[in-house]
Amino acid sequence: MKQPSTEWREIIAPDEETRYKGYVEFFKQLQEKKSKQYGNGRTLHRKQLLALSAELEILGNLPDYAKHGLFAKAAKYNTWIRLSNGGMDKRPDKEPDIRGFTIKVLGLSGPGALGNNVTSQDFLLINREVFGLKSSEPFVQIVMAISRGPLALLGYFIRTHGFFGGLKAIGEAKASVARKFTGFASEKFYSAAPLSCGPYAMRVRIVPSSKPNVETTDDWAKEMSDRVKQGPITFDMQLQFFVDESTTPIEDASVNWEEANAPYVTVGKLTIPQQDTHSEAGKKLDTEVESVAFDPWNALVQHKPLGDVMRARKFVYLGSQQGRKAISI
Repeated sequence: MKQPSTEWREIIAPDEETRYKGYVEFFKQLQEKKSKQYGNGRTLHRKQLLALSAELEILGNLPDYAKHGLFAKAAKYNTWIRLSNGGMDKRPDKEPDIRGFTIKVLGLSGPGALGNNVTSQDFLLINREVFGLKSSEPFVQIVMAISRGPLALLGYFIRTHGFFGGLKAIGEAKASVARKFTGFASEKFYSAAPLSCGPYAMRVRIVPSSKPNVETTDDWAKEMSDRVKQGPITFDMQLQFFVDESTTPIEDASVNWEEANAPYVTVGKLTIPQQDTHSEAGKKLDTEVESVAFDPWNALVQHKPLGDVMRARKFVYLGSQQGRKAISI
């Protein structure tokens, strides 16, 4: 096991800002197209499944390398959670998709990653441990192809990997998305890309504190709503730290940070208390959560997002928020 290191580095290409602005223009057009079809909404993770209130308790006696920003001292924070499907369309839950578990920690006040003052800290998590693509460019190219249909997607993979390599790559991509989803109460969710923890770099995940019964359903909102109506659900919040460039790279988002090299450290407890999501308070929260912005760059300066994928998201998420006039808090 290696020790957390502060020797991480970002490598910023001179043409990045130009490329990222090009991404924004594409996603803007895609968002406008989908909003005509479904109504005003986000570009990706458009389908909000459920909004929940929660409490995040930051533990005491953490190792020194973890005690930065939000994790500097023991405390409790009110929290909003947005559960979502990852796609650009509002498809039935039975169809394969990435699932999102987004956390907004409320009640903060401090310098932000964008040079502003922030009153909340967002963690955007998915049920995939690693982003899976080296950088933002192939991700954007794949989304472009998906937006044009299956033949365009197949054509992209063949152009990129050759005929047989393309068939293999698209098969692997489909298998990754089609992996059986067991429910928001039973799965682990990951940041899948790094952010800073003071002078260190980290990834974030949440892990269910217990093993609930696994469900099979075509309605994940109802499944989770029924669970929280019966009682609370808890998760451990954990951090994983950069140790060296070869095993925990900052810029290459296709490389997983293996736990054997960089073990996770439990830093908090996320509790979703018993609640009725169909009550007037639940419906109000659902509307409020859908209207606000969730952005990895809505972060304390100590938790600045790192790497090409995260730097691209700075531009793309802002464009999406402007496209739907989202509220930032």
